[in-house]
Amino acid sequence: MKPSPLLLAALAPISWGTSYVVLEHLQPVGPTSAAALRALGAGLLLLALVRQWPRGEWWWKSALLGTLNFGLFFSTLFISAAHLGGGLAATLGALGPLLILAFNLAARRQPPAPAALNAGLLGLLGVALLVLGPGAHADTVGLITGVFSVVAASGGYLLAGAWGTPPGASLLALTAWQLCWGGALLVPVAWWLDGPLPALRPDQLPWLAYLIVIGTALAYALWFQGIRDTSPVQVSLLTRLSPATALALDLLSGRPLGAAQWAGLGLITVSVVIGARPPRTARAAYS
Repeated sequence: MKPSPLLLAALAPISWGTSYVVLEHLQPVGPTSAAALRALGAGLLLLALVRQWPRGEWWWKSALLGTLNFGLFFSTLFISAAHLGGGLAATLGALGPLLILAFNLAARRQPPAPAALNAGLLGLLGVALLVLGPGAHADTVGLITGVFSVVAASGGYLLAGAWGTPPGASLLALTAWQLCWGGALLVPVAWWLDGPLPALRPDQLPWLAYLIVIGTALAYALWFQGIRDTSPVQVSLLTRLSPATALALDLLSGRPLGAAQWAGLGLITVSVVIGARPPRTARAAYS
C-alpha cells in the first residue's frame, strides 16, 4: 500500500528535530548563515534535478512563498533558538496550527472544526510540558523572532495550500523555487548579521550535507506534498513531532524524563492522532 501523504509529511518534522544537533556541529557558523546555506543549498540541488523555471505569475508567487516559508522562517527560527534555547523556541512553534485556524476564521470566515481546535490546544500544552522547565529563559529578541517565525511559516503554509501547484510544473519544482528565493534573500542578510562565512572543517561537511539533503530538500518536498494532498491545518499539527524528536535524542543520550515530560509526549501523540483524522462533516474547515 502507498503511504499516506500525512504519514510521509510526518518525516519532515522528525528530521527537523535533529537540526539543533546539526547546528551545534556547524559552529562557529552564525544562525542566519546556517539558514542561508540550508535553503540555498537545498534549492539549487532540487533545481538541478527538476530543471524547471517559474512562468508568469509564479515568479512573484514563488518569491513570496520562498520569503515566508524559508527566508523569514529559517532565519528568525535559528535566531530565536540562539536566544531562547530550542525548548522555548519549539513551544512558540506550537502556536502555528492555532494561528492558521485564526487566519482561516478572519480571512475566509471558516470557523475551526472542533477536532482541529482540540488538537491544536492539546499539542500546545504537550509541547509546553515537554520543553519548558526551570532552566528555560527568554529575552525580547528571542520572543519577537520566535513569534515572527511562526507567523511567517503559517502564512506561507496557507498560501501554499490555497495556490496549489503551477500548471505544467511539479511540486518538487515549486519547492526548489521557494528554497532558492529564500536562500538568495538570506545571503546579504547573513553577511550583514554574521559577517563573512567561516571556513568549514572537513568533519563538518557531512553534517551540512545531511541538513541540506535530508533535513531540507527531502523534508520539504514531503511537507508541501502533505499540504497539497491534505490541508495546512492537518499538516501543521505534525510540527509537534520536531521537539518530541529532539527530546527522544536526549533520551537516547542518557537524559532522564520527568513525569511532566512523559505527559507532554502523551498529549502530543493524542493531538497528532486527532488532527490526522478530522470528522468528515468538518472536512471543509481544514481546507
